[in-house]
Amino acid sequence: MIVKPNNSIIMRIIAVFLQFICFSGCILAQDMKPITLNPPDLKRGLPVMEAFSLRASATEFNDKKLTLQDLSDLLFAANGINRKDVSKRTAPSAMNAQDIDIYVFMQEGIYFYDAAKSILNQIVAGDQRLIVAGRQEAFAKAPVMLLLVSDISRFKMADDAAKLDAAGKDAGIVSQNINIFCAGTGLITRPRGTMDLEKIRSILKLKESQRPMLNNPVGYPVK
Repeated sequence: MIVKPNNSIIMRIIAVFLQFICFSGCILAQDMKPITLNPPDLKRGLPVMEAFSLRASATEFNDKKLTLQDLSDLLFAANGINRKDVSKRTAPSAMNAQDIDIYVFMQEGIYFYDAAKSILNQIVAGDQRLIVAGRQEAFAKAPVMLLLVSDISRFKMADDAAKLDAAGKDAGIVSQNINIFCAGTGLITRPRGTMDLEKIRSILKLKESQRPMLNNPVGYPVK
């Protein structure tokens, strides 16, 4: 004999299922909350010439997490807004295109640096540092990996080759800001071109105009 399910039981099952989905969505939303960055400490660091004397490309990193102040100052130095009245950056860009966006890869997930609001918006949960490290997996030990992505659609020139040339220069300037900041504040870094481009494009859902250019793992020295 075939017993037909009771309609009330079916409705209860559906209700429980919907509650589970809502609960899961709420948990995910809580986990994806932004990180509010501190105001930059403009008095810290070594004299600029001493920082230049210490600049070096690191080969290994302490896995200790960066403090919020170190992370805040790092991002401000890299490509923060230092003249709010005109929205100008710490790093110059060709024709003021401001084409370089910074994606911050940490153990907790991937964050997008919103310089105007001084926050990090989480866009992907979970540790994805290995895809930035690429075949050089040891660099994934760095607590922070900054991925520099140029959106070449922000350039006014029509030629894509010219846009990519400008993008490379702009990314290099931001990377050098990171290098000198780290040298002057006791952090270490290394500019890198190696990364898993296919996986990066997929996980970040990048548009055709968004081109990953360079990455900088950042951390504390190994003692």
